[in-house]
Amino acid sequence: MSPVLVLAPHPDDEVLGVGGTIARLAREGRSVIVAVLTRGYPPDFAEEGTLRNRDHNLRAHQILGVSETRFLDFPAARLDTVAHAEVNSALGALMLELRPQQVYLPFAGDIHLDHQLAALSAMVAVRPCRASTPSVVYAYETLSETNWNAPGITPAFQPNVFVDITDHLSTKLEAFRAFEMQVQPFPHERSVEALEALARLRGATVGLRAAEAFMLLRQVVA
Repeated sequence: MSPVLVLAPHPDDEVLGVGGTIARLAREGRSVIVAVLTRGYPPDFAEEGTLRNRDHNLRAHQILGVSETRFLDFPAARLDTVAHAEVNSALGALMLELRPQQVYLPFAGDIHLDHQLAALSAMVAVRPCRASTPSVVYAYETLSETNWNAPGITPAFQPNVFVDITDHLSTKLEAFRAFEMQVQPFPHERSVEALEALARLRGATVGLRAAEAFMLLRQVVA
């Protein structure tokens, strides 16, 4: 069975948006590969902090049951300084190598420019024009990025797919806690309480105790 691929602009985005689904897929025996596009470089980010964050990232993936983590090492918060073709090429090569049939992307309407550019390059990489094209492509939401967009100006995240993570919410929250440098006290959005609240809200909208919400971008039914 082909792997599931999750693309994260930064460490922790995949946990915030897809953590419960990753844990569920792993529990079901699916191979989940996470590709983290960027890393922090001096002078914007201290090298010690970057290395600690990477350790936290790997710990979170271990908790979720991620099969493999790929670090692409483009510059964090400066993805706009990298040639679009270079990012396209890196993600395209990843698609050719892994041939995933299911892919999760950041939402193109997120307020963070890295998220927008990662989403656009990912959409280039999953174009339906070669044998490695995935049959299902989803966009996920990231707290403090997706919901800070400008209404009426940037695209709105309008989920139409909900994944029951009732049995995996505690695993998602544990994985998020692994990011010791990122977790903030409530009512900050990057808090354990806010992350749980979003899962409860998304679940309640479809009659579940907890869920993650996605936008289905493409599905090919053969």
